[in-house]
Amino acid sequence: MTTHKNLLGGPDPTHLPENEDAYRMLGEESLAPAEVAAKHPTFSLAWAMLADDAFEAGRVVESYAYARTGYHRGLDQLRRSGWKGHGPVPWDHRANRGFLRCLAALARAADAINEKDEAERCWQFLQDSSAEAYAALRR
Repeated sequence: MTTHKNLLGGPDPTHLPENEDAYRMLGEESLAPAEVAAKHPTFSLAWAMLADDAFEAGRVVESYAYARTGYHRGLDQLRRSGWKGHGPVPWDHRANRGFLRCLAALARAADAINEKDEAERCWQFLQDSSAEAYAALRR
């Protein structure tokens, strides 16, 4: 892993810890996201997948609940990883993607249930955390 000094004086990027067991369960074992979330409730990617599946099936409130769960689990992990409430959360770090996807899913579902202020805050938080994630996930 390459470490670069931040020349702008802002906080260093935050990299969440990997959960190889959860990735293995999703990949090699082909377990459903709900099974992985039940075994690894702090694994935001499983919550993001549940949120996306629910949203695509028209279950917007369910999607909102899944996204909010994964978002809060991710915030807890960010704080434990040294994040101080702002700063980059790079999209290119695999373990960060679950949190960033939950943040986008929360924005999307909040918008769908007419929580416009929350949706705007979430989209802005995503853009501030990772412009790359924002570009990839803003639909």
